Amino acid sequence: MRAWQSDLGLEPHGEGGYFRRVYTSAATLDTAHGPRPSASSIYYLLDERQPRGLLHRNRSDILHFLIDGGPLEYVTVDPAGTLTRTLLGPDDERFLLVPGGWWKASHLVGGARHGLVAEVVTPGFDYADHAFAPPEILARFPHLADDLREFVPR
Repeated sequence: MRAWQSDLGLEPHGEGGYFRRVYTSAATLDTAHGPRPSASSIYYLLDERQPRGLLHRNRSDILHFLIDGGPLEYVTVDPAGTLTRTLLGPDDERFLLVPGGWWKASHLVGGARHGLVAEVVTPGFDYADHAFAPPEILARFPHLADDLREFVPR
């Protein structure tokens, strides 16, 4: 297995796994929450040491492209409370769009040792647009509690 973390200079990510921002557009967009770059991009890695990311959401749309490894399962929840599971892997999907405002989490599945993803965020990422799911989300979506519990910090 290639040493993606060191090869790409990835740092620990607050969601779990590792990341590095690789692009921020110089062009900006005015949004309801202030100016944002028109786009930004990161590398994001899950591996055996960090096999799971926490449930979170962003205001912006995020495109996920599998680069290496997998499969990874993305668990998404739309604002109405509909859960979807999507596999990104060599024999599965290699691209996923998560619309702004949707909850998402990811984890390695099927014996995967790592999964390297490139994410493109538009409008570009800003920490003010990001939120981790609070434990109360399990009460908000009781029909999803068993599916989401492993991704929610306690």
